[in-house]
Amino acid sequence: MTTVPTPHTVPARRRVVIVDDHAIFRAGLRAELADRVDVLAEAHDVESAIAAVREHNPEVVLLDVHLPGGTGGGGAEVVTGCRDLLQEVTFLAISVSDEASDVVSVIRAGARGYVTKTISSEELLQAIDAVASGDAVFSPRLAGFVLDAFGTSAVAEDVRDEELDRLSAREVEVMRLIARGYTYREIASELFISIKTVETHVSKVLRKLQLSSRHELTRWAEQRRII
Repeated sequence: MTTVPTPHTVPARRRVVIVDDHAIFRAGLRAELADRVDVLAEAHDVESAIAAVREHNPEVVLLDVHLPGGTGGGGAEVVTGCRDLLQEVTFLAISVSDEASDVVSVIRAGARGYVTKTISSEELLQAIDAVASGDAVFSPRLAGFVLDAFGTSAVAEDVRDEELDRLSAREVEVMRLIARGYTYREIASELFISIKTVETHVSKVLRKLQLSSRHELTRWAEQRRII
């Protein structure tokens, strides 16, 4: 695992897809990178992102964490939807969020790195080249979240949890709040969803993890240090 590398000459034009739900940001990023990478396509939601990755087979996908569409899993859902391509396609999350939960969820899904949108253009170019070359890249403050979550400096392939991988990003959010002792009503308020939707997510989580109660779910989450 490395932090954002210091500037050096990028040896080749990397093939990139930009995924972000804000058209202005996509346009600005494309303009900033135009002289150094080949932007093959842009996408604005989960479905269009998965389609673009499969159609264009980029080296690197610059992926926002919070995206509309799909089942509410955002960037992590995009990575999961392209998991069969991870030997060829590398995902680098780039987001305004520096929340530990966002970092951990997208890395767990299979992303190779995570940087914030405060990164400079030169640093981003170096990060693109680094992840395409097989390195794991994080903005300095974010690397600690990964170490805290996984207890290891292993790269993305080594930190996946097969059971956790069954859950969507939204189900992980609900699971974590349930394990922290939140009521269904509190979870609904926290995530801006209905109580019925919370109940549905909890039911799916318990079924996917083959658990039967909140108590078992809490113990499961504690064992993985993801509360």
